[in-house]
Amino acid sequence: MLLKPNLSLYRFFVITWRIDILMLCLCGIVYFVDTKLLPGLHIPVALATLMGTALAFFIAFNNNQAYDRWWEARIIWGGLVNDSRSWSRSILQYVQKDRDKEIQRRMILRHIGFLYALKASLRRTNDNQYKKFLPDDEVERVASYSNIPNAIIDEQAADLRRLYDQQMIDGYRFLGLDGLLKNFCEGMGKSERINNTVFPTTYIYFTRLFIWLLMLILTMAISEEVGPAAIFFGWAIGFVFHISHLNGMNIINPFELKAPAIPLDSITRTIEINLLQALQEKDIPAPVQPAHNNEYIL
Repeated sequence: MLLKPNLSLYRFFVITWRIDILMLCLCGIVYFVDTKLLPGLHIPVALATLMGTALAFFIAFNNNQAYDRWWEARIIWGGLVNDSRSWSRSILQYVQKDRDKEIQRRMILRHIGFLYALKASLRRTNDNQYKKFLPDDEVERVASYSNIPNAIIDEQAADLRRLYDQQMIDGYRFLGLDGLLKNFCEGMGKSERINNTVFPTTYIYFTRLFIWLLMLILTMAISEEVGPAAIFFGWAIGFVFHISHLNGMNIINPFELKAPAIPLDSITRTIEINLLQALQEKDIPAPVQPAHNNEYIL
């Protein structure tokens, strides 16, 4: 997630220099073809204006949908933060018998493992951090499942049922804790829905194609009036549309491991710290630090 409201010139150059060079080269080629090889061809400026107006609606729709996906993902993980704190507090306060301290600790640590497993699943990485929060026998059991976070929730449900069967919690507290498990399952399912739903590729492809066409048509349309400056104006208009489209593309997959995405590392570490402190553990990890001169956090 980006932290600074402003973009440094260095980052701006890193992001755009390749596309800038390509656009300038293409505009130069089109200007040469239009003035030297097709001197009699005249394209009205109104054509470029009409195409630019239609393209602006395409890009606006794309960016709105991308932001909706990103914001929904942020709301989901914000809910997981709140429910995780409620889970640890409820486990510690509702299960009060001294002989149940171990199961309290196991269920809270297991929840941290669930979050790390879910993070790895959403980012499609082979991150096995969740294993250090689970007993060895559980690690073996959940490893046989295709959906490890869901398997961990099943382990939580089994322990919760055990608490109820042994009358360590009453029916009202059982329902409250079971409701939190349902919330975790819903957060997992909603995150997977966003992660597994591919934005229509044809929409992205044709939007990019139309940006290039607009840039080239505009260069040809104004070449007779402004001369070689048409190369610069063609690049400038293409740059504006391309960067506007790129803004949406950068957040359309909110769980990817990149700067504009949801900071899953930071959120998961924050929950881990909160829950370990609730357990009064001594070995507390440090928060995830921002990267690249405090520009973003993962």
